[in-house]
Amino acid sequence: MTDAANPPTSTALREAFGDIDIYLFDQLLRGRFDGVRTVLDAGCGAGRNLVYLLRAGYQVHAVDRDAHSVERVRELAARLAPDTPADVRVAEVDTLPFADGSMDAVISSAVLHFAADAAHFDRMVHEMWRVLRPGGLLFARLASSIGMEARVRPVGGGRYALPDGSTRFLVDQAGLLARTEALGGALLDLVKTTIVQDLRAMTTWCVRKTDG
Repeated sequence: MTDAANPPTSTALREAFGDIDIYLFDQLLRGRFDGVRTVLDAGCGAGRNLVYLLRAGYQVHAVDRDAHSVERVRELAARLAPDTPADVRVAEVDTLPFADGSMDAVISSAVLHFAADAAHFDRMVHEMWRVLRPGGLLFARLASSIGMEARVRPVGGGRYALPDGSTRFLVDQAGLLARTEALGGALLDLVKTTIVQDLRAMTTWCVRKTDG
């Protein structure tokens, strides 16, 4: 039985965490954001992953190319964290308006697979890596071809037509491991992929920027 004073569990969780990416929630539960202060959501959309971070007093920075989404996140931040102003800007992920090493953690949820080609993908990754401090965390969730190799059709530039009708830039496991090594990063988790009913595959790439 529920009432206004005792809302359903789902309502209480959504109030506290919003519609957070469940794999980002997993990182929070496992302590990966303990000691983190400054967080960048690179491609924030309407701010689905920022509700808890705003409520918890993190110094939130966010960018999106869509001005309407940026305005929505500014309104969300003003409502949830009026005493800790968020820095929310219209910007491209491949040209981030932040200083080198200025972020403790960078979030990229369902953004990188919109890359136009491999060069664009790598520019976005390198920009997020540039603004991340040594020891910082890059959390990315993106579409991949892992487990879907026979069901996706290349259309050029590293982009593929998927069974769900969309076209995305897709990575594979070897490519992610090679990029991790090239960055000088260290995987915090094994590369994990969820296949959604043979329609698409979503992969979690979680990397620590090593001090060296």
